[in-house]
Amino acid sequence: MRQLRVLVSTSYYWPEEAGSAPYLTGLAEHLSRAGHEVVVSTGFAHYPDWRSGAHGKLAATESHNGVRIVRRWHYVPQSQSASRRALYELSLLGFGATTLFGRWRPDVVVGTCPSLAGGMLAAAAARRYRVPYGIVFQDLMGRAAEQSGVSGGARVAGLVKGGELRVARKAKAVGIIAETFRGYLEEGGVRPEAIWRLRNWTHRVEPVESRERTRERHGWADDVFVCLHGGNMGQKQGLDNLLETAALLNGGNVRIALVGDGNDRERLERQARERGLANVDFIGMQAPGQWEAMLAAADLLLVNQRASLTDMSLPSKLTSYFAAGRPVVTAASKESETADEMDAAEAGIVVPPDDPAAMRAAIHALKDDPLRAERCAESARAYADRTLSSEAALAEYDRFIAFLAGERA
Repeated sequence: MRQLRVLVSTSYYWPEEAGSAPYLTGLAEHLSRAGHEVVVSTGFAHYPDWRSGAHGKLAATESHNGVRIVRRWHYVPQSQSASRRALYELSLLGFGATTLFGRWRPDVVVGTCPSLAGGMLAAAAARRYRVPYGIVFQDLMGRAAEQSGVSGGARVAGLVKGGELRVARKAKAVGIIAETFRGYLEEGGVRPEAIWRLRNWTHRVEPVESRERTRERHGWADDVFVCLHGGNMGQKQGLDNLLETAALLNGGNVRIALVGDGNDRERLERQARERGLANVDFIGMQAPGQWEAMLAAADLLLVNQRASLTDMSLPSKLTSYFAAGRPVVTAASKESETADEMDAAEAGIVVPPDDPAAMRAAIHALKDDPLRAERCAESARAYADRTLSSEAALAEYDRFIAFLAGERA
């Protein structure tokens, strides 16, 4: 493949370390290492704590690992509702459009849709420069508006879905990180042959400290069974279910650690205090290496989704969970991609969402059967090694980019 100029449009990027940002950062830096000239159009870091990293700046341009990053200010909502999300998207779109008027001309454009603005800016850039574009769906925003429980989301779901599908239909190629996205897109008029399965991958970072040191630092005695949930603490995660589970476990030697940040964290912490849940820990975002140390220090890893979530997303945390070699308990709809991925990895137990008694029973099932837990842990790690390597995932992205450019990889 010849050297290309690639424009990547995304709302989430380095130095953010949660959600889709590490994958977009990894893709851009991979393309740069391969000799392509890469420019990323994005905003200032704000996820998952939903606090802007702009610090008074309206614009910034910087280089990081061979990638030129062009940032614009945008509104960051402190809490989620349909109106605040709309203002967030509009500000990303309006201010982000100012990055498209430079002299630099891309050969191809790649937009990402954990936000609608990322896809719409890619389509706008492709029109402006008269080049092809592709869209990579990390989440389905139309489905998210329907299913996530955000106030007012159902009322605007039709508008979001319409915009999302319009962008996808006009793209030369559409990437999906979850197979369950395919039906939604095909029903929306996207050509089946235009849809590519593009996996997220496991980030291999060695823990910076031992399991024993991490547990000691957080006050976890050797006989305490630690169940860790990592990542965003937002409404989509429905983490009240874990507080209810903790209430059922209170008084024993099982702890639930919520590691990360998000716009629902403050409310969750207040709820835990008011209910006297002494077996719940809230721990902030962890840097690479420290995050892996936290996973290694846990005995069990948790995924929690609302019952309404079926085909809108696949938690990015699963890639690091599987690589950590720990058993996993997942509360998710049996029709969800999350449940399918758990079954494929044979990584642990899937229980119905919003059922704390089932979650408690699954935790005890693995706690009380160390051999079963070890089998699940080994299977999860093997699945990560076999299926979720960065080499395999990025090779497929190379073919995706080559197709956009009209070439063979």
